[in-house]
Amino acid sequence: MCSECDKVFPLQCMFTRHLKCHSMVKRHPCCYCGKGFNDTFDLKRHMRTHTGIRPYRCELCDKAFTQRCSLESHLRKIHGVFQQYAYRQRRSKIFVCEDCGYTSNQPDQYFLHMCQCHPGSQALRRYYRHQAHEGANNMPSQHKPSPFFIYTTAGYYMG
Repeated sequence: MCSECDKVFPLQCMFTRHLKCHSMVKRHPCCYCGKGFNDTFDLKRHMRTHTGIRPYRCELCDKAFTQRCSLESHLRKIHGVFQQYAYRQRRSKIFVCEDCGYTSNQPDQYFLHMCQCHPGSQALRRYYRHQAHEGANNMPSQHKPSPFFIYTTAGYYMG
């Protein structure tokens, strides 16, 4: 239970994440309005209010939403469609381009879109850094890739 607001959480990780909302330190500012957030997930969700990106679309009436939970609420209240998920069942992941709103449930298609349409994207640079880090952790030290990248209009190359 949170001592600040009396909310109760079933899992420690949920409680720990919640505690950040009471912190005065906001490490992730919005580049449009300056509002600060404690984690990148909340910032990304907020940014959609400025960019107009609405990746979650109702298949029954074509109305679109910035968050999956808003779509599920709409389906329940407007169309009487109830989503049933088992305890801890993961919903299908959707990959969203925060630059243009492109969505895919296939990571390879999403990656190809990012490479072709947004080669200078911050998301793509993060992906390459993550891949280099993951690959480096599984390699002998003499074969680890360099942390430096060459950025070109055609794509990224690790050097």
